[in-house]
Amino acid sequence: MKRLFGMVALVTGGAQGIGRAICEAYAREGARVAVADVLLENATSVATDIDGLALRLDVTDLASISDGVRAVEEKWGGIDVLVNNAGIFNMSPIEEIAVEDYRRQYDVNVGGTIFVTQAVVPGMKRRAQGGAIINLASQAGRRGEPNISVYCSTKAAVISITQSLALELAGDGIRVNAIAPGVVDTPMWDTVDSQFARYEDLAIGEKKRLVGEAVPLGHMGRPEEIADPCVFLASPEARYITGQTLNVDGGNRMS
Repeated sequence: MKRLFGMVALVTGGAQGIGRAICEAYAREGARVAVADVLLENATSVATDIDGLALRLDVTDLASISDGVRAVEEKWGGIDVLVNNAGIFNMSPIEEIAVEDYRRQYDVNVGGTIFVTQAVVPGMKRRAQGGAIINLASQAGRRGEPNISVYCSTKAAVISITQSLALELAGDGIRVNAIAPGVVDTPMWDTVDSQFARYEDLAIGEKKRLVGEAVPLGHMGRPEEIADPCVFLASPEARYITGQTLNVDGGNRMS
């Protein structure tokens, strides 16, 4: 039997990159998947491919979150799995960090994790069937990096939130875990590469090449290599795992 057969999953940031790979993997494993993203056209394309539900959902907008969660619950009766994948990246030396950028990264990366979870948990509790919440952190949340203090701190916060919520929700049978990807070849990393090019005086594509070569397993990760552990953490196979952040980074960070 497929590992997620009969489950309902909501994936934020599901329209591209890692989020899209998670949606596709969940559908292959038998889940009904709500593809939530601010890019509705892209989300619709993914949802059409996997026979899922497309939602325009802005994780910084409480009304948008509430409407999206309600739509999934009304369509399929509840949510068994939440993947908080929506995230943004920007880098700046300390002298150049703008208040607006600081707030935006925290609103999406940290606030999105908290407030989408807040909207989903009451339904999970009412159904009394437990649930699984998976947060996307980053290897950047494990240690600092020059010129990325805001982003690194948001992902460290995601790891801390994961631990706290795992303890808070354990009595309801709701497991909360996180994945800390390393460098993954996605459209987001093209943005990262262009910013490194600016601050480190590199040619476009050079940083991407260098970080890929530096991974102990010898290459940048692929989105599906993050999606597969997300399937595991959502499945009954992970029923005794909560409060953990799994490094999926080709060996970049050791626990």
